[in-house]
Amino acid sequence: MLRLHKIALAACVVFIGLQGQVLAQDADAVVAKVGKLEITQSDLDLAIANLDPQLAQLPDEQKKVAALSGAIDVKLLAGAADSEGLRDDAEFKKRMAFIADRELHNTYFKKHVVDAVTEDEVKARYEKEVAALPKQVEISARHILVKTEEEAKAIIAELDAGKDFIELAKEKSTDPNKSEGGDLGYFTKGRMVPEFEEAAFAMEKGSYSKTPVKTQFGFHVIKVEDKRDAAPPAYDTVAQQVRQLVMRDKYLEIIEKAKAEQTVEVLDEALRKDYEDVNKPQQ
Repeated sequence: MLRLHKIALAACVVFIGLQGQVLAQDADAVVAKVGKLEITQSDLDLAIANLDPQLAQLPDEQKKVAALSGAIDVKLLAGAADSEGLRDDAEFKKRMAFIADRELHNTYFKKHVVDAVTEDEVKARYEKEVAALPKQVEISARHILVKTEEEAKAIIAELDAGKDFIELAKEKSTDPNKSEGGDLGYFTKGRMVPEFEEAAFAMEKGSYSKTPVKTQFGFHVIKVEDKRDAAPPAYDTVAQQVRQLVMRDKYLEIIEKAKAEQTVEVLDEALRKDYEDVNKPQQ
């Protein structure tokens, strides 16, 4: 349900650094000076927002100190670079032009994609994805696990004689969940080992296995207590992923519109082929 177009996802990742930047009310307050260079609260907020992921896990006060230390280091060497005239270096200007374009991309992305997504759009996309999900059956089952086939057959004989499954599980099962009467709860296909799953899903509600089911863990006697259609994931648990889908589609729409309005030429033949392959429309 939540497959993402790789190129669009990469664009979303580029923007991550912009999220969560909450500037202080007095954003121009000077918090430190390095010679004649000033570090303002807004500089510090940006430094905090762009901390290394490991440092970003620190408590807030430690994050501020780490960010301030980094900002001071930046100002120290920026001042040294200015004194050497590196601001006028051609390579520096080229890098700054690239960074400016990237930040303009991110700012546009925030305005027309991130901030443009509404809760109604996310909910509508969730409903669309849920409606497209294939129906999936889940069952509720219990089991009794023993070491030998003979033990399992003896348990089946006791069940045939009217013994209670839960009591037998508590008494004879070697599985850690024996105290819960062998209760495995609800599960869908793909959650259990193949032999167990094949047997359990072939059984009717209320029935127990008439022959032992062998797996790598031993021999099982299974009882299926309920069968039902599996519920889709709750909206709250996938809302953020669905929002990413809506953002992806908005971004792709904007990119396609921009490409239609501009001429994009890749002059290197090998690169052009790879670019076209990567950017083929996906279903």
